[in-house]
Amino acid sequence: MNRLVLLAEMVERGAARYTPAGLPVCEFSLKHESQVTEASQPRKVSMEIRAVGIGDIAKQLQRMDIGTRGSFAGFLTNQRNGRGIVFHVTEVEVCSGSDI
Repeated sequence: MNRLVLLAEMVERGAARYTPAGLPVCEFSLKHESQVTEASQPRKVSMEIRAVGIGDIAKQLQRMDIGTRGSFAGFLTNQRNGRGIVFHVTEVEVCSGSDI
């Protein structure tokens, strides 16, 4: 199974563009910070990940303000050049300040 759900903040967003088939595309970056337990020890986690939304979700993502926090769900795949991964977001739920 390839499913990722991440509570994160949108920190960067590229200009709106379209696929050759005419689908809207939104490329953006998400930042996540949390504390997890690993080997019975607390660990702070901080990371940024490249993300993309295609189709109707791209329109929703383009309307979001930078700094918006939410729950982003989707799947991971390789970048086109094969270096690194990209998070394909298929669902987003904006969180209020107390949710994250």
